[in-house]
Amino acid sequence: MRTRPENSGRHGGEARRQGGVAALRGWGGVATMAFACLLAAALVLALPQWRGDDGRGTGTGSREGDAVTQAAPARADECEAPERSLRPDTKDGPTLEKIKQRKVKKLVVGVDQNSYRWGYRDPNKGVGTLEGFDIDLAREIAERLLGDRDAVVFRAIPTNQRIPAIQSGQVDMVVRTMTINCDRIKDVAFSTAYFETGQQVLAPKSSDITGYDDSLKGKKVCSAAGSTAEAALKENSFGADIKTTVPNQLDCLVRLQLGEVDAIVTDSALAAGQAAQDPTVELKGKKPFTTEYYGVAMKKDADDLVRRVNAVLDDFRNDKKNGWQASYDAWLAADLGKSAGPPKPTYKD
Repeated sequence: MRTRPENSGRHGGEARRQGGVAALRGWGGVATMAFACLLAAALVLALPQWRGDDGRGTGTGSREGDAVTQAAPARADECEAPERSLRPDTKDGPTLEKIKQRKVKKLVVGVDQNSYRWGYRDPNKGVGTLEGFDIDLAREIAERLLGDRDAVVFRAIPTNQRIPAIQSGQVDMVVRTMTINCDRIKDVAFSTAYFETGQQVLAPKSSDITGYDDSLKGKKVCSAAGSTAEAALKENSFGADIKTTVPNQLDCLVRLQLGEVDAIVTDSALAAGQAAQDPTVELKGKKPFTTEYYGVAMKKDADDLVRRVNAVLDDFRNDKKNGWQASYDAWLAADLGKSAGPPKPTYKD
């Protein structure tokens, strides 16, 4: 049995749920929440620039929703089953060998640092260590690829910079609740799916909004720039005012708390975490209005790395004691309920 670090999310998950949820629900205060988001933004700007093998720093490129890509819902005439990926392989290839030749042999992973339960810094712990389901997965990949769960550099990146960060080489991969879809697979490669979710509306409990329907007409709706939610709203807004977009989906919750918007559209898994942070809001509609899958994103030509990550995901799904289910129970079960388990992998070759 592997020894997990105290902050890995595998051990002590119940204690975190009991103490962390109660404490974080205090974020319902607008001033505290706004401060937390400002702190998160400052931390992103303060992160050191990772330098690649040639010693040169890399920028983040253009916005994900602009010249690089725009996250659009999958359409049958564009592609079928975008979540299909390359078959797993346990052999190291040129991409991983290059990572291992670095002076500091660490995997550079793009993550979120303010998505409760997924990748976040608990404000009650100060700056603290990143925690959450995606952080567990990133550490698992680092352990399997480099032999050390701590052999990872976390780079906090906003939603609309995920693809540019991969393409520029700023990160080796992104593990950040990133939906696999037909538009994105033109620009990056994805692992097999590690989580099933869908888009849903989040609004105050007192709101007359009933879901992703005509009740949105005339309402101000917030979404993250470059997100699947933004693309869905552009395709069908139901008459809502959709001009409010923000770099990170958590910023929408602040806007909602300040009364600047009436609702948020985001992944149901993320929305459940936001509802846990602020008990005055709730998911609207009986279920998500789309079916989507999260995947680990990597460079388009990094086939060897994709196959290695898929092998890690296979083991992560099958490890009943310390794998996917354990991480789900530690971080997500309190908000999302009992799980049917991870999505089964599908392959294109």
